[in-house]
Parts: sequence; C-alpha cells; structure tokens
Amino acid sequence: MVRKDWADDFKDRWERIRQAMEAGGADGCLLCTDVNLIYATGRVYNGYFYLPAKRDPWFFVKRPSGLEGACIRYIRKPEDLPAAFAACGIPLPKKLLLEADELSYNDYMRLQAVFTPEETGNATAVLRSVRCRKTSWEIAQFRVSAEKHAAAYAEIPSCFRSGMRDLEFQYEIERCMRRHGSMGVFRAFGANMDIFMGSILAGENAGTPSPFDFALGGGGMNPSVPVGANGTVLKEGTAVMVDMAGNFTPYMTDMTRVFSVGKLSDAAYHAHRTALNIQEEIMQAARPGTSCADLYNLALAIAEKERLGDRFMGTKQQAKFVGHGIGIQINEMPVLTPRSKERLETGMVFALEPKFVIPGTGAVGIENSFLVTEEGVEKLTLFEEEIIPLMP
Repeated sequence: MVRKDWADDFKDRWERIRQAMEAGGADGCLLCTDVNLIYATGRVYNGYFYLPAKRDPWFFVKRPSGLEGACIRYIRKPEDLPAAFAACGIPLPKKLLLEADELSYNDYMRLQAVFTPEETGNATAVLRSVRCRKTSWEIAQFRVSAEKHAAAYAEIPSCFRSGMRDLEFQYEIERCMRRHGSMGVFRAFGANMDIFMGSILAGENAGTPSPFDFALGGGGMNPSVPVGANGTVLKEGTAVMVDMAGNFTPYMTDMTRVFSVGKLSDAAYHAHRTALNIQEEIMQAARPGTSCADLYNLALAIAEKERLGDRFMGTKQQAKFVGHGIGIQINEMPVLTPRSKERLETGMVFALEPKFVIPGTGAVGIENSFLVTEEGVEKLTLFEEEIIPLMP
C-alpha cells in the first residue's frame, strides 16, 4: 500500500500518531477521510486505515480493486470490520479514536455501533495536532510546490489584457497554474470554505465581506459561492491581489502577490510597504517557542503605528488572524490569532499574510509560506514582493 521509498517517513508519522494516542489513553485509531488517509498512507481510497497502539497498521479497502501489499484486506461495508479484525488477529479497541469533526453523524454512529468501544475520542483533533509538525519528506514536498508556485506566478503578467475583468484574468492564471502542474484541488478544513484553486481580488471588491473564513472576502460570481472575483473591470488605478493555492504536490504552499493596472494611490504603496515591514519584523521575531498570539499582536501594533489599523485584514469585516498553518489542507495548525495558546515548533509550516484594503484602490500586502527551523524561520515561497505593474 505504502510506496517503499516513502516507507520510513510513514513509519515516522505512524509513531507520532501512536505517541498522541498513548497520551490520550487510546489503543486504536480509525481513519477514513481523504486528508487523513493521504497523511497516513500517501493516497486516497475508499475504506479505512487502522492504527493499533502497539501493532503495525492495517488497510481495510472497499475501492479501488487491485491494491496489493502487506496488511491489506478488502471489505464491503464497515460492519465487516469486526470479522476482519478477528481474521487478522487484531484485538478490538477499548478506546477508539474516530474523526469526530469530519464524519457525518450517521457514519460516526455507525462505526460506534460496529466497534462498541468503552470510550471514543476525537481523531480529528489528534491528527490536526500531529500534522502541524512536518517530516523531512513533507518539507521536501513543500519545496517542490514553492518552486512551481513561483514559476507560475512569474507568468501572471503575460495573462493580462487591457479591458479584462477579474474573472477573465483568473481563468488565464488558472490555466497557467495547471500547465505548471497544479492539481486544482483546494483542500480546506471546516464548513464554508468552497473555492476553486484560489482567489483574485480587484478594486473595491477586495473590501466586500464574505461568510468564508479567509483573510479577505470578495463578492464572488454567485451568492452560492460568495468569495473572490466578481466581474470587476481591471481599469487604471486598480490593485489586483492574486492568492492562488500552490497545490503542485499534496502539500500546498500559500503565496499572495499584488499587481497594479497603471499607478496606484500613494496610500496603497504605503500600506504595501507596511505589510512588507510586518513580514520582516515577524521573520526576525519568529522561532521555536514564540507565541502565535504575540506574532499577531506585533503585526497589529505595526499597522496601528502606521495609522492603518482600520484597514488591516479588511475594512468592513476584519479577519482576526495574520497567518495560519498549511499542509495537505490550506488551513492547518497553528493559527496566528490574538487568542491563540499555540507556540511555534520546529517543523511547522505556516503562511503569513499581512494585508490591507485601501478604499478606491483594492487590496495590497503580501503572503508567503515559512518553515520553522531550529534557528528561526525560512521563507519557502521566493518571488518578487513589490507591487508588479500589469502592462497591456
């Protein structure tokens, strides 16, 4: 099931899950959602991954047919699992971890009825905590995504044509991203996060509130997907913020750059320089053990010193974070919020995105992906950070 050249890395991941299980007194963890299957096995399949606290994992598969390897057993439905466990010599768990925050109520109750454990715990919380510290193989995947992300962004100016609307611009950028190998799947944790590949925000639309939990909103194409580009004409003096997910591997980099149609207002350039200053100050302050709340407060303090507090992370609706973990999902742990209790740890990868909305112009600012190292942080997404003019 697991590729031989990835085997050692997956053993490391399984051991991390086991350590978390031991801390919580669990003796079994059952996973079936796509994101956690990718983390635990490197692939998506229809079925279950079961990790006992003291034994090798098992792979219980419904689809696709033809998977081969040790510890693989085919089943038709979850009710087949107890018999499969018995045939494989696996004791039923007394405390079982299930993906409580991701399974439907029916699926959760069905699995509880199948296993009848003495106690159940939340595998979602465990896996989100474990996944926030990346392995060396995962970090290598981020580096691949970052390189391709930058290569695609370098072609964005060539996508622009005079008189375009933001949607037309986005279509061309999406095509460019796909040509560079983007899988086009935007994986996110939680409800109200449906979006295709990323977001383009032009002009006043950048200040439009959205129900989605992103840094900035936008009205979107339709009230059924109320976020992102809405048909704004890219006219002289318009700032265009491009925030497309770099999912060139299962591990997504996050990078935002600002483009301008002609010259922007002085206020926009000032705000952009402030965002770059925030990034620099946080890069200097961030290291293992640093409080995520302190990093947010540092960003806000700089924005307020520059009299931009009312435009920081939005205007009509201001996001209360300035960064977030990234990985298989775009919104992993940790989160840089004023109420966060988390601290940076070596191996975390997070996106830092100080942004401002300037009325009459649009959104400016920056977003890059960072790896937490033993000495501090390393910027992974390397591309021009000043506002880039779009020429017809």
